[in-house]
Amino acid sequence: MRGLFMLGRAIFGGFFLYNGINHLQHTDQMASYAAAKGVGSPDEAVQASGALLLAGGVGVLTGLKPKLGLAAIIGFLIPVSLQMHRFWDEQDPMARQNEMVHFMKNMALVGAALAMMQIPEPWPTSVDELRAGDEEMFVRLGGRDLRALPA
Repeated sequence: MRGLFMLGRAIFGGFFLYNGINHLQHTDQMASYAAAKGVGSPDEAVQASGALLLAGGVGVLTGLKPKLGLAAIIGFLIPVSLQMHRFWDEQDPMARQNEMVHFMKNMALVGAALAMMQIPEPWPTSVDELRAGDEEMFVRLGGRDLRALPA
């Protein structure tokens, strides 16, 4: 199961990491699209959304504060879906279908992120798990548990 969890984390986190990098590398093109969708301050919005995607992807991929990373992903997906994929406003059936697919895909990703929020921390094979091991090293000294000593 650990292998499947790692593979799922790599795919899920890698998806958001890649898209965050893409937002930051192609801000001009994405800002034009965002402006056409009615986003105010599109350059800043694309950069901010890229930062959320980047933080979320790194958090999931590495397991470093993964719940904060998942919150960043959710914080990106919900408002972006409501602004950029307004299928209910589309008159053309093809455009409506296209926007609905994107909207529903994003809602499925929100559902996956919410489900992953229930995984107890530290995640297996994560930066947080490695750091927890370092903390244990300092709690035990010479076979004595330093937490048991009076303060």
